[in-house]
Amino acid sequence: MLIAFSVAPSGIPQGGTPADGADRADASVHDAVAAAVRVVRESGLPHRTTSMFTEIEGPDWDTVMGVVKRATEAVMPFGSRVSLVLKADIRPGYSGELDAKIERLETAIEDSDAR
Repeated sequence: MLIAFSVAPSGIPQGGTPADGADRADASVHDAVAAAVRVVRESGLPHRTTSMFTEIEGPDWDTVMGVVKRATEAVMPFGSRVSLVLKADIRPGYSGELDAKIERLETAIEDSDAR
């Protein structure tokens, strides 16, 4: 099972003071995202983080969604609310798809370029 997710805080955190840097003009959320990615890395599951999403691969729904839940909870101290965007590829019996899907795509591109 593959999950791509993005999580970000907004608003003022409980207690009424912005998290470190939260009041900056650029509205960066990198500290909050770092907290979420730390949870993903500590999970031990295969993962990849890009500029907009983190992808995780796991054996089943409960395992992967447990990591997403903990990552979301890690962002909560940075705002009064949290936004979560999630996309799932549920394909029982397959593993290694985090890289295999990209490899198949690259092969298809190479094959079409060779024609």
